[in-house]
Amino acid sequence: MPVPWFLLSLALGRSPVVLSLERLVGPQDATHCSPGLSCHLWDSDILCLPGDIMPAPGPVLAPTHLQTELVLRCHKETDCDLCVRVAVHLAVHGHWEEPEDEEKFGGAADPGVEEPRNASLQAQVVLSFQAYPTARCVLLEVQVPAALVQFGQSVGSVVYDCFEAALGSEVRIWSYTQPRYEKELNLTQQLPALPWLNVSADGDNVHLVLNVSEEQHFGLSLYWNQVQGPPKPRWHKNLTGPQIITLNHTDLVPCLCIQVWPLEPDSVRTNICPFREDPRAHRNLWRAARLRLLTLQSWLLDAPCSLPAEAALCWRAPGGDPCQPLVPPLSWENVTVDVLEFPLLKGHPNLCVQVNSWEKLQLQECLWADSLGPLKDDVLLLETRGPQDNRSLCALEPSGCTSLPSKASTRAARLGEYLLQDLQSGQCLQLWDDDLGALWACPMDKYIHKRWALVWLACLLFAAALSLILLLKKDHAKAAARSRAALLLYSADDSGFERLVGALASALCQLPLRVAVDLWSRRELSAQGPVAWFHAQRRQTLQEGGVVVLLFSPGAVALCSEWLQDGVSAPGAHGPHDAFRASLSCVLPDFLQGRAPGSYVGACFDRLLHPDAVPALFRTVPVFTLPSQLPDFLGALQQPRAARSGRLQERAEQVSRALQPALDSYFHPPGTPAPGRGVGPGARDGT
Repeated sequence: MPVPWFLLSLALGRSPVVLSLERLVGPQDATHCSPGLSCHLWDSDILCLPGDIMPAPGPVLAPTHLQTELVLRCHKETDCDLCVRVAVHLAVHGHWEEPEDEEKFGGAADPGVEEPRNASLQAQVVLSFQAYPTARCVLLEVQVPAALVQFGQSVGSVVYDCFEAALGSEVRIWSYTQPRYEKELNLTQQLPALPWLNVSADGDNVHLVLNVSEEQHFGLSLYWNQVQGPPKPRWHKNLTGPQIITLNHTDLVPCLCIQVWPLEPDSVRTNICPFREDPRAHRNLWRAARLRLLTLQSWLLDAPCSLPAEAALCWRAPGGDPCQPLVPPLSWENVTVDVLEFPLLKGHPNLCVQVNSWEKLQLQECLWADSLGPLKDDVLLLETRGPQDNRSLCALEPSGCTSLPSKASTRAARLGEYLLQDLQSGQCLQLWDDDLGALWACPMDKYIHKRWALVWLACLLFAAALSLILLLKKDHAKAAARSRAALLLYSADDSGFERLVGALASALCQLPLRVAVDLWSRRELSAQGPVAWFHAQRRQTLQEGGVVVLLFSPGAVALCSEWLQDGVSAPGAHGPHDAFRASLSCVLPDFLQGRAPGSYVGACFDRLLHPDAVPALFRTVPVFTLPSQLPDFLGALQQPRAARSGRLQERAEQVSRALQPALDSYFHPPGTPAPGRGVGPGARDGT
């Protein structure tokens, strides 16, 4: 795309040094190298696939330094393109291997190995070039004669002419060999920009000023420039100049770039990324960053731009104490915008992820809490393994890691003997294990109960007496003050739906409700069996005046229809924790005999199931869609005369906010596009 000479003059300035740029004639790329070297350019571009680093079989040529120079590739006397010339400096790395024993090969050693200086070296050097919106990779073959092969010494350079680039664009260049023996070199260069595009600040707003003629038609595009992968377009519009376009400061992120071009054939596209060092842009980037759990061991740092940071696991105990990083024994992991894995064996609600940047905590989220319930009063034991099977144990506490056994006055030290017994008997949950150590989560509830049994008994007696007095004075006040029990039943269609159910149960726990769900009682469920566990929970819930919530999904509807038709479920079609299937034998009689109204409610999620799909027998009780009917749903769960309508609306908004991230993750999993807020003018009208 030829550029008129006067535009290049505006961009490059009047400096004699700049205006004396070397001119290349013709469209063909070329290469040349230092005296003594021979080089050849492949006729066509190649795929940009660096591959993994391999061990060098002996001395190899490796790129050591990149240099760039701006030149002009001219199609006519006054129509030229700005071009980037790249020089790759090479050196000899590695050593010749010692000759093998002659008897091993059945003959004399290779004379070329005995005289390494008699052997020349060859290499295939790849140059990768990226400048939005184009990317190229070229291959250079280089040969060094034996006389120039000196270990660790530079042998010269090979020069490539040239990569064309637009004015104002940012170019990134990588160089590596094929196969790759060392980490690739990289270089970033900002090319001169045209003076008719400027960025200015006005308080909290940013102005894009385009000083072009009134008749000039041009395109303006905002995009997020990505280190890996293609840029992400954010906003585009065709305009007629001059123009002043206002951006809100909340839309700024470091990778937000601007591209402007005249609406003419083969026009020059000018790119600038002016917010890389803007403090507001970096603050906005961290506000927009989110941690998302993908599997038990992997999670994603989701953000508009790359975030060079470090991440580690930490342990958060109940009571508001700071989350304590588990470093060591675990290590900090470098993370950008990518999937990261921790070598966990099991998840735990007290495990959280901390993300630090420049030694400052930027993000902290307990990713496993939604699916595993609220924080538990467990003690984390750190096992350290040394040589000769030596190992030591300590309990993580706010004051530090207390060795076990210990005579200290901390809670873990007083219960150290019992914790060690639990560890040996297998009552602690192992979270992580490798050659250096292990992490164990041990429950503390039973020890607290044993130590404070008399205190608890006195408190219970006092509470019982106080409750009796209050009951005699004002019976309805007691009913309003006590949390109502709610038993949540669902069909485990898939792991994503289970996380969604866990998020709903956690959100309901923030209200005056005591929620029971099999997700949080897997140990009791396995010990008692699904039928016995559900029967006990249902009886306790109904005896206390609670409510049973049937959460319908496509899988739940199919199970109910199967029971209504055959009277039994298919044997062997369910797992050991499927309480919903086991509960149908107790739930159906309540509906068939008319005992369900007042004790049961139904619910389903919007966009997942229509209420009409619920079998007619179960629609004899109210069936609500979530979150669209949250106020009515919460009204059915609470005690009669418990809350006024204003308070109920506040609770519905609280539950909706807590539930929304889980809904977004379920209906818009990672890797699928989700609706987002645009930037720049016209973002709300979809331009």
